[in-house]
Amino acid sequence: MISLALCAPALAGLAALISGKKAARALLTGAAVFNLALCGLLWRFPPASGSWFMADSASLIFLAVTGLLFAACSFYARGYLDTLSPKPHIFSGVFGDEPEPVFISFLLLFLAAMNFVCLSRHIAMMWVALEATTLVSAPLICFHRTPRSLEAAWKYLMICSVGIALALLGNFFIASAAGAANVPMLCDVLRDSARLLNPLWLKLAFVLAFTGYGAKMGLAPMHTWLPDAHGESPSPVSALLSGALLNCAFLSLMRVAAVCSGAGLGEFVNDVFLFFGIASVVIAAAFMLRQRDYKRLLAYSSVENMGIIAAGVGAGTVYGAVLQAINHSLVKAMLFMASGNILRGFRTKSSAEVGNLAAMPFTGFLWAAGFMAILGLPPFGIFVSKLVIIKAMFASGHGRAGALFIFMLAVVFAGVAHSVMGMFAPSGAKPPQGRERLVFILPAALLGLCALATGLYIPQWLDAAVKSASAALGGAW
Repeated sequence: MISLALCAPALAGLAALISGKKAARALLTGAAVFNLALCGLLWRFPPASGSWFMADSASLIFLAVTGLLFAACSFYARGYLDTLSPKPHIFSGVFGDEPEPVFISFLLLFLAAMNFVCLSRHIAMMWVALEATTLVSAPLICFHRTPRSLEAAWKYLMICSVGIALALLGNFFIASAAGAANVPMLCDVLRDSARLLNPLWLKLAFVLAFTGYGAKMGLAPMHTWLPDAHGESPSPVSALLSGALLNCAFLSLMRVAAVCSGAGLGEFVNDVFLFFGIASVVIAAAFMLRQRDYKRLLAYSSVENMGIIAAGVGAGTVYGAVLQAINHSLVKAMLFMASGNILRGFRTKSSAEVGNLAAMPFTGFLWAAGFMAILGLPPFGIFVSKLVIIKAMFASGHGRAGALFIFMLAVVFAGVAHSVMGMFAPSGAKPPQGRERLVFILPAALLGLCALATGLYIPQWLDAAVKSASAALGGAW
């Protein structure tokens, strides 16, 4: 089944490249539904680990989140594809001038690469998979070939490629530490045999991995690619970049962190996570206060939430960090879909030029509810995960960091609430163009309901899965 999860989306993507519009759309939704069903089967019947891949609890949680988000985005993308014009795209003249099959092909290859990251057992294969996500998602960012999207794609490629090169060097240090003890480069084996490894090599490896994977994760100050890439991408791509890709980088970083913690470097690892987590929240808050581009506002919110996740790890609650990652994915994908609806209706990304958003009642409701959720208001799931992280900060003796963390969350709340509320105020903005189609509303609404459900009640199976994933990533809840 692991082979199917890796090969099916990739084969569907290659088939879409040589298909017509109708066949490519069928491949997109068919592959998305098949992938989601396969995630459920892997969860119900987890296969034994192989030489290169495994399906432990951490793999399965992030694989399921990725599959759910991709399924929602695939149906949303069917509506988005209706808005595509036959104008030139980034691969015009290479794969053909018809934009839909090319867009769908790279979207499916992106899914295959993210599945590859989630299921990787070998440290080197995980690195290869994360680099593959960069290569197949960059064309999606600049698909429409506008000057700003091309700049965003090049920045994304440059920063993430430099980061991933540093992570590769970190892998070499892990190999040096493992080679002396004759330990294979498998995530779970390295974690369980960490006491046999050289702690100095591992500390150097962690610093390099944190820099490299942290850049892909969007942690400050390595975050500079993220606002441009998320802000300029088509909305379904932005939803996947923020909701799924950042999780892949977090999972990769935690695989390395688990090995280092097992070798007795837990205090050092937690201090690094906590410092850069708080720094990311502070820097994101500063940019969000004066941000008037609502898609870039969502992008900086992703930087903030990656900081919250990192701070959770630093405070010693991997459980809270994983729960925050799940909730953030659901809400942020929902918000990026809603932002696409606003962009279609008002033809602007400036929040100052959007007014009377209630004229789009369903989108307006999703937009308001999404921001209530992402800001951590009850009864949404992010309230629960943030509360777990804040409690862990004070319980672990990081009271000053916890106080700063709470203050910056309040700053973000005030700044974002002012910007969002202004979009509902009566103004001279042009009225929305076009009606609200179900395909643009239903996927976002379903993700929002999932985020609400995790705030009202965490079922026993999900709680057990998150606890098991926390243990697999070297932490406790």
